[in-house]
Amino acid sequence: VQLQASGGGLVQAGDSLRLSCAASGLTFSNYALAWFRQAPGRERDFVGAVGRWASSTAYADSVKGRFTISRDNAKKTVYLQMDSLKPDDTAFYYCAAARAILTDLPTTEGRYNYWGQGTQVTVSS
Repeated sequence: VQLQASGGGLVQAGDSLRLSCAASGLTFSNYALAWFRQAPGRERDFVGAVGRWASSTAYADSVKGRFTISRDNAKKTVYLQMDSLKPDDTAFYYCAAARAILTDLPTTEGRYNYWGQGTQVTVSS
């Protein structure tokens, strides 16, 4: 199984970025997908998750209304649209996949079976 994240970069506060994570080696539609992030010196935190058929999503309070997670099962790709970026959003962003039953939507790190290598997002003030 491989999860390949891309789309990170250096932007200014208020800008937007779209992260992508392409999966291979798994039956994509059997998995819930999520993004987590880790800033220097901090633990890895949940950002957002999307259920198997994109009918359900969940977000951390810190990104609600600014970030949107989505998925394309045909392309085996999950996305994170990040708008109105803030310096506090600076972190390494990881995509992850969790085996899920029906509408299961895990939000804790321990539920996720596979992880991508991450992509750096830096937001300058």
